Amino acid sequence: MRQDRFIVVTGGPGAGKSTLIDALEAAGHHRSWEAGRGVIRDQTAIGGRALPWTDPELFAELMLCWELRSYHAAAERPGTVFFDRGLPDVIGYLRLEGRPVPPHVRAAAERFRYHRRVFTAPPWPEIYARDTERRQSYAEAVRTYEAVTAAYAELGYEAVELPRASVGERVRFVTGRAPEGGNV
Repeated sequence: MRQDRFIVVTGGPGAGKSTLIDALEAAGHHRSWEAGRGVIRDQTAIGGRALPWTDPELFAELMLCWELRSYHAAAERPGTVFFDRGLPDVIGYLRLEGRPVPPHVRAAAERFRYHRRVFTAPPWPEIYARDTERRQSYAEAVRTYEAVTAAYAELGYEAVELPRASVGERVRFVTGRAPEGGNV
């Protein structure tokens, strides 16, 4: 089943998820791109309003579309695909923002599944930094971690926390615990 080869790395912002995914890609693995950053970049470039600080609901809808597209694109690739976040992250984001989770968002997260083991990048103050797309405070990053990991748990995923370690150590940790021992 395709979900067995779809591996999610999630957590709060600034915890090293994208850096890990970049390293996995450099090692020859397939990957997806983070929806939130992509939507922010695109909306900023066109003067759009689907930004977390302007219209959180519309931002969530565009992240949902991005994640669905990434899921379908991954199905066309052979072997394991590492996802930089996934559909349950949209649920976590909406809850973090105090917004209702529309039924179609929940349905998407329930229908389009990933491997049951999800890697979570815990908050890591020593590497956390704000940038043009990451405006959250460290405290907000911690709350984001809690919200997204709760969403995955609610949907029946098993969280495996990444060590606060070098990128190389994290790559070895993930590939050693991925399906087929990381042999993709």
